Order: sequence, then structure tokens, then C-alpha cells
Amino acid sequence: MIEDIETIDEFLARRTSDVEEAIRQAAAAEIMPRFRQLTADEIDEKSGPHDLVTDADRKAEEYLTEALAKLLPGSVVVGEEAVHANPATYEAIQGQAPVWIIDPVDGTRQFVHGDTGFCTLVALAVGGVVHASWTFAPARDQLAVAVRGRGARLDGELLRPGAPTPGRDLEIATSHPDYTTDEQKRALLGLRTEGVRTRPCGSAGLEYLAVARGELDGTAFSWEAAWDHAAGLLLVEEAGGAHLTLTGEPFRITGGNTLPFTAARDETTARRVRGLLTAGL
Repeated sequence: MIEDIETIDEFLARRTSDVEEAIRQAAAAEIMPRFRQLTADEIDEKSGPHDLVTDADRKAEEYLTEALAKLLPGSVVVGEEAVHANPATYEAIQGQAPVWIIDPVDGTRQFVHGDTGFCTLVALAVGGVVHASWTFAPARDQLAVAVRGRGARLDGELLRPGAPTPGRDLEIATSHPDYTTDEQKRALLGLRTEGVRTRPCGSAGLEYLAVARGELDGTAFSWEAAWDHAAGLLLVEEAGGAHLTLTGEPFRITGGNTLPFTAARDETTARRVRGLLTAGL
């Protein structure tokens, strides 16, 4: 078992490329052969019509679970589909063992509809702190990697989104209304103001990548599932952005956050969005 951050750093220095290769292989073996080839019996609903799962989700998670656990002995895996089958699995995020947090197909609805806006998300965390993340959009052949303290890169190029252009409306991607409580809806209404344009979010992982690239100014999300956020939050953070909950604290993957929360391309924008969300309450 890895016990300290130096050992995690050593692992990442030696094996980051092996993690990348495992993610690419999982996509090549289990996701892309099913892209635009799904049959009805390969698609199921979980909590409702907007919450889909496919054979690609299940098989890719199984592939990654085996491959990543082998790369890092003593690590555990928290995958979206495994947690759906056994919610107690999620508790590993609270522990001290290194944990791989996996969303095999983030944006399953887009995947089912034949849209390229989906990705595979992998994060490596210890004690609730994310040390590295991988965001792979296989249909677009894009791979973003972030390592704590070492920056964020897309296909090897350093990501630096900078601040929004002065005088331009902020563009913010927000949670789908189906996934918000009445109080959260009121908070999100605070974004309906002059100088802000909102739109529904797609794949959370790709929205975080858009923030890290400076193509999107921020997000406002109302759910906590670590597999949707862990990879992207580190990506935004290492690119120079910031994330804040309604209490003004950074989002915690271990839970207990006051929602909705925002991730933005710089701290000033994050504080502005948080202020608008709290004003809506």
C-alpha cells in the first residue's frame, strides 16, 4: 500500500504513461466498437430516462478496474457502475488507500445518441485529495492529463485558460433541472442576470475540459458523484482555475458540500458565480 505523497509522486513519475495506455486500450476494446453500433438490449435505464447505462459502460469499467488495480498494488477502485450495484463501494473514497475513481463513459446519453461528446474519466486520489486525473474523449482522440503541482495538459500542450474577456457575457454550463432540488433551482436562477449566459451541461468531464481550455467560463453543478467531478476539478485547478461551493470552500470529493458549486477558469470568475448563486437563495 502507498503510504505517503512521495510514493504517489514516484508512482506517477514512473507509470503515468501506463495509466494513459490502459485508458486508451479500454476505450479501443470496449467503448469505440459499440459507438453508433448499440442495440436496444445493450442499453438500460438506472434512475430514469436521463440516466442510462450501456454494455460499453459496464465492460470498460471492468477492464479499467482490473488494469489499474494491477498497476498500483494496494489500491482500490470506485467505479460508477460498481457503486450502482453496491453503494457501499463508494465509502473507499473516505479511506487512506489509494483509490481510482472511474467514470467509464461520462456522457452516456450522448454516447447512446451517437454524439462524440462523451469521455472516460479516471482520477487517482488518497485521503480525499486528487493527485492525478485523465480525461479521454476517444471519439475525438483527445487526452487531457493533470498531475497535482505539475500542471494540466491536453495532448501534451499546457492548458492555461486565463481570465474571461472583459465586457463579454460569462458562459456557464449548469445542471439539468431533473437533477436539482427546489432550493438548488432557486440558486441557479441567480445566474439569470445581465452579463451571464447559461446552457445545460453535457458530459461533465468535457465541460471541465472546456473550462480548462478557456472555451467555457464556468460551471454550476448540483450533484456530488466523485466520478463526475474528481478528474475535471483537478484539471481546472492545475490549469489555473478554481472551484467553490456555496460556503466559499473548495469542493470536496468526500462529500458534504453545500450545493450547487462552481468551477471556473479563474478565481475571480469562481467568486462571481458563487455570489450569483447565493444571491438566488
